[in-house]
Amino acid sequence: MTPRTQPLVAAHLAKHHGLITAHQARDLGVSTPYIRAALRDREWVVLTRGVYAAAEVWDALDPWRGRPLLRARAVTLTMKRDWVLSHDSAAHALGLEVLAPADPAAAHVHVTRPGDTNAWTKNRVKHHLARYPEEHVVRVDGLAVLDHARTVVDMAREHGIRGGLVTADSALRRRLTTKDAMRAVAEAMANWPYIKSVRTVIDLADGRAQSAAESLAREFVLELGLGELDLQWPVQRNDGRVAWCDLRVGRHVFEVHGKVKVLPPERGGVADRPAADVLWEARKRERQVIAEGLGVSNLYWEDFFGATRRVALARVRAEVAQTVDRFGDNVLPDHLDRAAREIRDRQQYPTAS
Repeated sequence: MTPRTQPLVAAHLAKHHGLITAHQARDLGVSTPYIRAALRDREWVVLTRGVYAAAEVWDALDPWRGRPLLRARAVTLTMKRDWVLSHDSAAHALGLEVLAPADPAAAHVHVTRPGDTNAWTKNRVKHHLARYPEEHVVRVDGLAVLDHARTVVDMAREHGIRGGLVTADSALRRRLTTKDAMRAVAEAMANWPYIKSVRTVIDLADGRAQSAAESLAREFVLELGLGELDLQWPVQRNDGRVAWCDLRVGRHVFEVHGKVKVLPPERGGVADRPAADVLWEARKRERQVIAEGLGVSNLYWEDFFGATRRVALARVRAEVAQTVDRFGDNVLPDHLDRAAREIRDRQQYPTAS
């Protein structure tokens, strides 16, 4: 009988998110040789020293949130002091978006306990010492976690404006916290490192961004220095529907594209039609937007990073210049401004793009 098929072990795994410690396994009658065999045969996988997960549970989780959260849960089983999940780990537990590293398997678990500001990393766990009031600790599915406002602030300090904006926008979009709550947390950190990034993130945060890609697109367009941004800007289509443009500056709009729009839900997307139909509809929509006297730039996830970002910035600057050449300026015509106001007066911007 393998560890997986032992009834007491199976019951333990089912009750504890597929996790078991070496001590718990031995208490349930699983010998050290059996543990080694379970790891060798990949019935179990090691998540952190002395904590294992059922491989079938681990394999079923996505690498962006599910696996990091299970690793964080595993790490809490090894803690001997009153640590709480924070930063990325708290964001995963709270359902906030995180700008994940290129290799999610290399991400750290983050834990915090009270103390003078300090941090160190060991075995892919980043330990933070920092002050926080007890009311900032919440319980999420059995885990002690720093709350939404504190986590947004921590993410901005840890990952800068780009990463902080992704998390802040998602918190506002889901109405999990407010800018006032974020500012109250930031005020208590007035002399902490990187607090200027926090203030910038709070000022820029906008719950109308419908995805991490749209948050990154806004930060990208801000770098162009074109003027005031408008999010979820509406254009009346000739078929009676409304086209909600992701971003607009003047008479130039920016549309953000990602695979999520063409993948079906079972593959992590939002498409309710074949990909070809989604793409064809997007092309018709863009043609109608252009026909209204607007310029359009299309942005993709890879445009926001590294050398590709520099190329994309140059391309978009050229596209905006073409809009100016075509119309003589980059100022929104009065009739389009009035039409957009009327649309917004009678209906809210959509909750999903």
